[in-house]
Amino acid sequence: MRPLKLVPDNVNIDWMRWRHWATVLTIAMVVASIALLAFRGLNFGIDFVGGQNIRVTFAQPIAIDDLRERVDALGYGESTVQQFGGANDVAIRMPVPDDDAGATARATARLRGVIEQNYPGARIASVEAVSGKVSGELFQKGAMALGFAMLAVAIYIWFRFEWQFGVGALLALAQDMVVTLGFFALTQLEFNLNTIAALLTIIGYSLNDKIVIFDRVRENLRKYRKMEIVPLLNLSINETLARTVMTSLTLITALAALVLIGPDVIFGFSLAMLLGIVVGTYSSMFVGNGILIQFKVGPGSFAPPQSAVSGAERTGPVDFKDLP
Repeated sequence: MRPLKLVPDNVNIDWMRWRHWATVLTIAMVVASIALLAFRGLNFGIDFVGGQNIRVTFAQPIAIDDLRERVDALGYGESTVQQFGGANDVAIRMPVPDDDAGATARATARLRGVIEQNYPGARIASVEAVSGKVSGELFQKGAMALGFAMLAVAIYIWFRFEWQFGVGALLALAQDMVVTLGFFALTQLEFNLNTIAALLTIIGYSLNDKIVIFDRVRENLRKYRKMEIVPLLNLSINETLARTVMTSLTLITALAALVLIGPDVIFGFSLAMLLGIVVGTYSSMFVGNGILIQFKVGPGSFAPPQSAVSGAERTGPVDFKDLP
């Protein structure tokens, strides 16, 4: 039985002919994402802003506006009430009264009383509380983790390859992060520690994908000394296409299942990962390689002086037995 091949052995797709359209799309996505972050902002969870997050399951569908008015009447500040999961499942987020655990417990007890009095049969599924001080520390450390991860990636690729590759990888990763954050600003999905974990995972996946392609680009720069950079990049992408398709498709299938039928508690994580895999694969093929073209990287950029051996210069595939 012959093995299934999603990508033919001798695939020859001119990926770089779409690089100008990819540049326009990248700029549009980044600008739109920055605008959304500036004017709409992120819907920070209690991990980053502090407060109480109470999940309630009602016996029957309720009016969200009516419940919000009752919660705000408690006097603890503006609350956020939204459905999640089923039609009878509601998440209530309200500020923590202060850093006193006793005050937090009393606020929860008052809210429980209001719900039980006005909505018979309602059941409080879970209660989470994070103080403002702790949430501020979590946000700061999460932002530092993302920043240091991207900086470490750039430094690693700089030493592993050359500085042009490091800049290309850093800009491609920055696009991945900005577009993912813009998606969260657009949808107003809760941005919490699970999302930070998803972003760090996206950085790891995207970096791995870019290193595979960059390594093949560097190898081909040494093999094909007279090949132009655009066809050389196409060759490198096509040679690693089977690995890219199999890896991305496997992850997308698993994450799509988690998004559609997975538990609500990891919905944001799964959706962020799914979007990040798609955007990361796109940036590996177009953004990172496009930066190399902008920097005029070519076969002569990093290669040592030509050997005097006859046949040292190549324009096409070589047989390793012919090498000195």
